[in-house]
Amino acid sequence: MMQARKINGIGYLTGNWPLDRHKSTIVFIHGVGGSGLFWRLQIDSLTPQVNTLAIDLPGHGQSDGEGMDAIEDYAYSVIDLITTINVPNPIPCGISMGGAITLQILINHPDSIKAGILINTGAKLKVAPVIFDTLANSFSEYLEMMGQLVAAENTDKKKIKLFKEDTAKCKPEVILRDFQACHNFDVMQQLESIPLPVLVVSAEDDQMTPPKYGDYLVNAMPYASGVHIPAAGHILPLEKPENFNAAIAEFINDNDL
Repeated sequence: MMQARKINGIGYLTGNWPLDRHKSTIVFIHGVGGSGLFWRLQIDSLTPQVNTLAIDLPGHGQSDGEGMDAIEDYAYSVIDLITTINVPNPIPCGISMGGAITLQILINHPDSIKAGILINTGAKLKVAPVIFDTLANSFSEYLEMMGQLVAAENTDKKKIKLFKEDTAKCKPEVILRDFQACHNFDVMQQLESIPLPVLVVSAEDDQMTPPKYGDYLVNAMPYASGVHIPAAGHILPLEKPENFNAAIAEFINDNDL
């Protein structure tokens, strides 16, 4: 049963507590303006197989702070939580900005984790000027624009509404810092150094990080494998939870994690 906890100003959700020391722990990392609640359809579903923990990054959800404008800083905050609560066999799993954070952890802290899972993300995440402009001019217009960009055409509108409501709880200035962090992120030249197994999940109808981003990651990392999920967009874990959860479970099994 999902429960909320907080330590040193950082909030997180977990499907089981205390964490089982004999299992791996998937550490879910949300995207821009999100929170650990984004992973509500994964936390309890995957708990029978692994420990599940979804972090609220600084300035998001129940966490203190005002957000950060560098992916490396967010990566350190995740590693700090992993270390503080002694997470067993951690596997960071991030979407979009959270995927960038996961990549940074894979590059900078490979000895602290077991593997990585990347969803709808890239090694370089330039942000379109229209996103910055809309966010600066009108938060409500920004939310409407995101609602049109983040999901596949046939996605249940209730899921899009849920995503928008969660995002609306985040301060616009924190979202701006998130996008600045993404815009300055570029680890294209470092991917071949990643020494761990990595699952790359892409979605057929992702308008923000098209499948070619995932293909590049799979080809550039020595121990990467890819899964492509049809009829889904950028918020894939909300849109197609069964397919997504099954891909994670298979990755865990195939790599004896």
